[in-house]
Amino acid sequence: MIARILILFTLLFATPVMAQDDSPTAAAMQALDQATSQFQSTDDAFDKRTTPAERQALQDRATAVKQTASAQVSLLQSQLALIDARIAQLGAPTPGVVEAPDIRAQRKLMTQQRSAVDSAIKRGKLLGVEADQLAAEIGESRADAFSERMTAHVASPVTPVFWATLLHVLPRDGQRLTAFLGAEGAALRSSFAGRGWFMALLGIVTALLLVIPARLWLRSIGRRYVIAHVPGSRVRRSGLAVWQVAIGTALPSLAAIAIVQGLSAGGMLAASWERLAQGFQRGILLAALITALGNTLLQPKQASWRLFHMSDRVANGLRPWALATAVVVMASLMLTSLHDAMGASGPARAVVESFSALLYLALVLGILLSGARLRTLRIREAPAEEISHAGAAFVSLAAWGVLIASATALLTGYVSLAHFLARFTVWVTVVGATLYLALVAVDDICSSLFRQDGRLSEAFHQGFGLRRSLIDQFGVALSAIVRLGLMTVAAGLVFAPFGSNLTTLIGQLGRIAQGVTIGQITVSPGAILRAAAVLVVGLFIVRAVQHWLTHRFLPATELDAGARNSVSMVARYTGLILAVLWSLASLGIGVERIALLLSALSVGIGFGLQAITQNFVSGLILLAERPVKIGDLVRIGDQEGDVKRISARATEIQIADRSTLIVPNSELITKTIRNMTLADPIGRIKLGFSVPLGTDMARLKEMVLQIYADVHAVLDEPAASLYIDSIANDRVNVMSFAYVHSPREVYGTRSAILFHLLERLPAAGIDLGTSPQQFQFVGIPDPGADKGAAGA
Repeated sequence: MIARILILFTLLFATPVMAQDDSPTAAAMQALDQATSQFQSTDDAFDKRTTPAERQALQDRATAVKQTASAQVSLLQSQLALIDARIAQLGAPTPGVVEAPDIRAQRKLMTQQRSAVDSAIKRGKLLGVEADQLAAEIGESRADAFSERMTAHVASPVTPVFWATLLHVLPRDGQRLTAFLGAEGAALRSSFAGRGWFMALLGIVTALLLVIPARLWLRSIGRRYVIAHVPGSRVRRSGLAVWQVAIGTALPSLAAIAIVQGLSAGGMLAASWERLAQGFQRGILLAALITALGNTLLQPKQASWRLFHMSDRVANGLRPWALATAVVVMASLMLTSLHDAMGASGPARAVVESFSALLYLALVLGILLSGARLRTLRIREAPAEEISHAGAAFVSLAAWGVLIASATALLTGYVSLAHFLARFTVWVTVVGATLYLALVAVDDICSSLFRQDGRLSEAFHQGFGLRRSLIDQFGVALSAIVRLGLMTVAAGLVFAPFGSNLTTLIGQLGRIAQGVTIGQITVSPGAILRAAAVLVVGLFIVRAVQHWLTHRFLPATELDAGARNSVSMVARYTGLILAVLWSLASLGIGVERIALLLSALSVGIGFGLQAITQNFVSGLILLAERPVKIGDLVRIGDQEGDVKRISARATEIQIADRSTLIVPNSELITKTIRNMTLADPIGRIKLGFSVPLGTDMARLKEMVLQIYADVHAVLDEPAASLYIDSIANDRVNVMSFAYVHSPREVYGTRSAILFHLLERLPAAGIDLGTSPQQFQFVGIPDPGADKGAAGA
């Protein structure tokens, strides 16, 4: 009875909650119904004839459906857990016992609710799987369409067949062009008749105001602000550069939008010209970005504001090519947009892509030749100062390779591929320049904003008690995270304009060949290339992370040099192992097969590489336990020196004669080593001497302790001390101790103290020396006694 009362009491308060929970459950089910409808419409709209833009929109809709289904499933699962908890409160029906009607009704209601929610969860999971499959199918179709377009072959532009095909379709294209121009002419006549020219004029005036006075005014404001309020040269340069690029890109783009909107508002833009207007806006955006990047990065008139070292001759020589690049990009986009807007034929597209590819090829060739000429002039003027840059050489060789490949594709009739490669080269350069500016600016801003002596660091230190070094570490870590995100975005932008992305390209490379199966491992050319690329990327990441740890993050911490080296080396070994495992996994070799391979090689490693393995493991133990670390003063046998480096096989110790002692790591683990700076880095000075019996010992103690106090290297804490060791042979033997910062200072400080003792104690009349040594001959006859006896 009491249990029933408690259950009724619980249900009395649980029923309102259940009623409240019906609202989110119903909303989640309604959202699933809407997502199902959206998925069905997306699936119906997708077919192989959709354009790349339509495929992108459909893929985005399928991805949104998947996200909606996942979110609603999570919400329904939480509601299902609440219902299960309420059913558990009621308990299982007792056999043979008649339940109360209200409890039976509550259990029935909850069971029905649980069944409905569980069905909705299953439906949501199924919808998420189907939406994911649809998005993958659309992505594969985009990749296939891209591959089909790149492999399309026409007659070579240098052959008569190419131009004969164009002449064959020229009448129809002429009719399309006439209709296209006629539609715009009709729109213009109608607009002028209705005084729509006023809106177009207003848009043009707004564009002129944005491009000339507003742009110059904002540039001037930005320069004055950074000079007056931004401290430091690096963040000042990078901040002004970002501001100039933002202003130089945004205002011309807004001006283009103002012109198009003015024409549209005035009715001066025909419906068929909308695509051409969109191409005009995109072209202005890219042209403005390229021009702004060129002026900002080169800085031909103010070399002190450049973000990297470059001579004035090189800057002035490359500046015209930035404007040429902007013009070529604008012309190419306008030609492509004109072709798409008027619906021209395939041969006309081939002509447009061939002409655009020629423009890009001439641009890239001119930039490469200009760079080679400037480099040759610099070598002639100062051959001794010429420094080889591997990165610049690699970029130049890659550009030449793409240029030759694009020209070859154009001459052999692969016009779309030639256009893609030439445009891809320019686009990668633009994205790379933008990424470089963003990376430099982010690093400078984070380093300046979160530096140890900055205002923000001081505020957090005083307000929350955080260490200043912790603020500096946060700035370095934040810079790395933001820059990693920027590089990810840049990688996506590189492939975005060409109807493909990184995922589809990598997946396409994986389907190049089936490969050869050896045992249970399938080795294909694509897998080998992928594994090699993964290994190179992994090693690059390991090197970049270790460089960042060594030069950026660890110096901002409070760790000593030994701890920094330990963290850096452990990170390096871990990264190398992960890079190798990642590469093997990309090759198709799983972890279980790697384990079998290692077990098969363990016997050979045990016999053939026993010493190397022992030293390597000992090195890991040294880095982990740190019984010996960089900077320690150690003694090995009769050799004493400072630990300079701990590597995977051996430890380097610099001894007193400046030579280097290389000790295998196993020696430091298995043998006795004296580490004089492990626990307490201070050094102790021990001096013993004697004075005659009867010396004023109080005065002697005062003088010796004063000598210790006068020597700057002697520490005040622990304090110096003096003790009477013994009294023998009319001499008082004295022992004194003092401490210095490091055992390395003991010898020189001890010598300085002895100089003071030998100078001051004799001047005060105190005989300084050691106990005299007396020799007594036992059992040897006295020669004088024998001579006396003989005389008697």
